[in-house]
Amino acid sequence: MLRYAMPLRDTNPDDHQTMALQALVWTLAEPSRAARLLDTTGLEPTELKARAGEPAVLAATLMFLEAHEPDLIACADELGVAPARLVAARERLET
Repeated sequence: MLRYAMPLRDTNPDDHQTMALQALVWTLAEPSRAARLLDTTGLEPTELKARAGEPAVLAATLMFLEAHEPDLIACADELGVAPARLVAARERLET
């Protein structure tokens, strides 16, 4: 089901990080998707673990999901948000 929501604006920056962390957990839950994320970002598992809360890593995770629309939609659905909110979160994390 496609959901529509306003992009994340004028909200607490922690909301963007929380959503991105949830997306990271979702991404890592499936081994082949986790491997693709590591390959794409060039991060090693220990480095990802150490840097998981950094805005750059969280933005890279969301960008990874954006690059494969089925994953973006599935993740957004699992988190109960519109895909546009994940995109907006990435944009905020990059600023």
